[in-house]
Amino acid sequence: MLKRIAIATVLIGAAVGSADAQSDLEKAGANVFKKCAACHAVGEGAKNRVGPELNDVVGRTAGTAPDYKYSNAMKEAGEKGLVWGDETLHKYLENPKAFIPGNKMTFPGLKKEDERDAVVAYLKSFSKGG
Repeated sequence: MLKRIAIATVLIGAAVGSADAQSDLEKAGANVFKKCAACHAVGEGAKNRVGPELNDVVGRTAGTAPDYKYSNAMKEAGEKGLVWGDETLHKYLENPKAFIPGNKMTFPGLKKEDERDAVVAYLKSFSKGG
């Protein structure tokens, strides 16, 4: 019985630690997202700006946010099956022009992996697909 209690305590601690780590990552992502906020909005009441609003971006087919005029390159990427998820967002955020040549995003990218991790976690917190 004591062994089971000890195991349960460890598992609960790990789950709480994991939730805290995710929360910290999302907080870091909110901070890094400030680099994106000049062009993009996320959260309640977000609207398209120079770039599309990013609610529910995780799990969304590229080039399909409602009421946003995408570049032909972004629309074609979506038509070819590009869906935004952890891996695709990381690659895009590292170097948007290299990942989708011809897209209209002028941002040079997030070169630090930890910043990309944080922004993706942050965006996932606003996405049903996250």
